Amino acid sequence: MHGRDKLLECIGGEALLRRQVRAAGASGAQVLVLVTLPRHAAGPRSEQLDALPRLKVAYVDPAEGMAASLRAGAAAARAAGARGLMVLLPDMPDIETGDVVRMIEAFAKAPDRCLRATTEDGRPGHPVLFPARLFPALEAVAGDTGGRDMLAAETVCPVVLPGERAVTDLDTPDAWAAWRARSGH
Repeated sequence: MHGRDKLLECIGGEALLRRQVRAAGASGAQVLVLVTLPRHAAGPRSEQLDALPRLKVAYVDPAEGMAASLRAGAAAARAAGARGLMVLLPDMPDIETGDVVRMIEAFAKAPDRCLRATTEDGRPGHPVLFPARLFPALEAVAGDTGGRDMLAAETVCPVVLPGERAVTDLDTPDAWAAWRARSGH
């Protein structure tokens, strides 16, 4: 991103991080935001989360990659007695509250299965929802592969989201420019 923080990119007058956390919270679900920065260095990201309802924030070491976030999320979900843990990446600006609700509703019908959002043509993406039975395994993941290995070992239920929402992930200035041109943002 040439020194820019992609989670602070502005969409409709709001930083992407705040927009996506707000959309998740509007689903009615408890939201835990895992900020991959030490708390003392998270200033601008933390500021975007101030005063959002139904929100808990935890800070994880970015040197540990995605595994640190999964471990912290699984531990928090287990401690809260949650039935599942949805992993919703904040750099996916097409994900909306209705998509989060769709995942929650699908999970209610299959609470012991992993769910994964897909595009209309079946390409796997995010969010991913893990059942509580996998919390111990998630609390033990290491490295930057996230839950990929766990998903490979499971029978995953696809949850189809409209268009390309499940795979629109913006990591570069060019990706942002192309998305803004397509979406009108």
